Amino acid sequence: MTDTFPPAPGRAAPLGATFDGDGTNFAVFSQNATALYVCLFSEDGSTETARIRLAERDGDVWHGYLPGIRPGQLYGLRADGSYAPEEGHRFNVHKLLIDPYAKRLTGHPEWDDAVYGFEVGHADEDLSFDTRDSAPFMPKCVVTDPSFAWGEDVSPEIPFEETIIYEAHLKGVTQTLEGAEPKGGFLALASDAMIGHLTDLGVTAVELLPVHAFINDRFLVDKGLTNYWGYQSIGFFAPDPRYLGETGIAEAQHAVARLHAAGIEVFLDVVYNHSGEGDHTGPTLAFRGLDNAAYYRLAEDRRYYINDTGTGNTLNIEHPMVMRMVMDSLRYWVETFHVDGFRFDLCATLGRTETGFDPHAAFFDAVRQDPVLSTVKLIAEPWDIGPGGYQLGAFPPPFAEWNDRYRDGVRRFWRGDAGMAADIAGRILGSADEFDHSGRPATASVNLLTAHDGYTLADVTSYVKRHNHANGENNRDGHGENYSDNFGTEGPSDDLEINAARALRRRNMLATLFLSQGTPMLLAGDEFGNSQDGNNNAYAQDNEIGWLNWDTADADLHAFAKKLIAFRKAHPILRQKRFLHSRERLTDGLPDLFWWREDGEEMSPEDWEAPERKTLSAELRMASGTPPYAQREEALYLCLHAGEETEITLPGPPEGWRWVRHIDTRAPLADPAPQEGACRLSGPGVLVFVLESL
Repeated sequence: MTDTFPPAPGRAAPLGATFDGDGTNFAVFSQNATALYVCLFSEDGSTETARIRLAERDGDVWHGYLPGIRPGQLYGLRADGSYAPEEGHRFNVHKLLIDPYAKRLTGHPEWDDAVYGFEVGHADEDLSFDTRDSAPFMPKCVVTDPSFAWGEDVSPEIPFEETIIYEAHLKGVTQTLEGAEPKGGFLALASDAMIGHLTDLGVTAVELLPVHAFINDRFLVDKGLTNYWGYQSIGFFAPDPRYLGETGIAEAQHAVARLHAAGIEVFLDVVYNHSGEGDHTGPTLAFRGLDNAAYYRLAEDRRYYINDTGTGNTLNIEHPMVMRMVMDSLRYWVETFHVDGFRFDLCATLGRTETGFDPHAAFFDAVRQDPVLSTVKLIAEPWDIGPGGYQLGAFPPPFAEWNDRYRDGVRRFWRGDAGMAADIAGRILGSADEFDHSGRPATASVNLLTAHDGYTLADVTSYVKRHNHANGENNRDGHGENYSDNFGTEGPSDDLEINAARALRRRNMLATLFLSQGTPMLLAGDEFGNSQDGNNNAYAQDNEIGWLNWDTADADLHAFAKKLIAFRKAHPILRQKRFLHSRERLTDGLPDLFWWREDGEEMSPEDWEAPERKTLSAELRMASGTPPYAQREEALYLCLHAGEETEITLPGPPEGWRWVRHIDTRAPLADPAPQEGACRLSGPGVLVFVLESL
């Protein structure tokens, strides 16, 4: 190895390794380092061939230009400086570091004690200092030219009110799908089989669980498991190597282009609230070794980390260079990969300041004013585990938010819990109590029945206890309260009545989702009854538990889900941006919303307060304030009934009109039929009638 390879001065921007056709510019941020090195490696990554000190420094950015360094060159970083954990500094030049701006990685860290900055097992723990070279156990960064022949690719630019999200794990959704080849990566997502399923179902966007490079936690590897979900990011610019093949990042770009051609947007679940380096006893892989005191929020005793995320650390988004990294990463995925939106994991953390959560925090202002990011869809997971971390409804427009109160309310209503009528009424109207402020639209509520974190829809109707033994945590992990129902038998059943009741419950819940105001999100596999065998925290299950089982797909449920999506698309009353508040419309003087009792009379305050109420019936129109040209249909009548046999009397239609039944979860694939007289339900069900002219 040589360390006498003098670089040209180069430039302080852009950060990372940037190939210009002749060579590569390296620029790295560190506020507190005393020296920074770029380390070049042989083609197989086994030999460090050169160690080049970056002698130029503009502010806190170290930089240099290496002629002749081309795409494919493997490299890493080393930083020298003070090792003083009590002061927040953990520099250790013996540790090879991942470039935070690396565009591609060769693999994942191998768990050896050498990747820690301290001596594992030492009496002084992280206050000790380890001098072993970690390079043999570290993935290498790859100089990459991200250019791609996009041709005429354009984003479908689906309006939010027309958006139907399909949340999917990139490997899990493709691993067992016939015709999705090669299995488990971006090329499988781009396959005719996968795109055919999505377009046939009718969803408009795929929201992928994290695809940024992430680590396999050591405690999981020691148990023979792996980090399946990917919420331990270590590189915010590089797609995870497990999802790429021989042609590298072009495969991710190809997948986005194919989905766009099919009219489907691509959202990424991104994790900027923490990194995979863990707490003070974690490894030194990237940020910790480059500038621990800048990249992380530290406690008053600066040896330790603030842990608002539950993962051991919290990124210091208030630092301008950490903010810059996040913003650069987001723009990179939009401009280089053409993604259409982001779902921000634990987004409350990104809005934290020294005084707590602030909807006017710098991150939100930066995103909203950015000329690139302000054009894509932004979705917040509106909580973290820190003080005051639950912030549903508090995010600024144009952010939409995952609505867990919708999830819980729908589950409890259909389970038959008492006193849920008023709650579910608000949820199916877009949760105005949470979102109708600051000019926010009803689409700000991302409605979900299930998500990756928790039961699948099939398991919500089959289990009341979590079955997470395969996770190796003695079944202590995962949600304890799932508002689920097993109909008297835990897990699979041979009882025809139980199975029929479960199937009906699934249809009722799916119907509720697609008939609600807001933005619906469907968990991949729920459309055909995919089960995880009662595991409600399959984060470590890169196997048959976590993968979708296409071979056991319920074709009838899939057909009904497809019907519901098509019905939603056909009826703009179901996907309005304005909230419905029973306000008079200028066009006809009618309120935009009526709530009806079973006998055809309007609901009274006493009716709403009755804890035994199991029936809700709403007559919906285009919202008050909707321009006349946008009022493209007359009215819909929705009935959600979670009780025993009952009879529903619809309001009399105007002269020349009639009510036509289009959706009936008890006859899910029946053709539309005019409704004559009262409607009898023999048990739980969802009914939808359309007011049509004779």
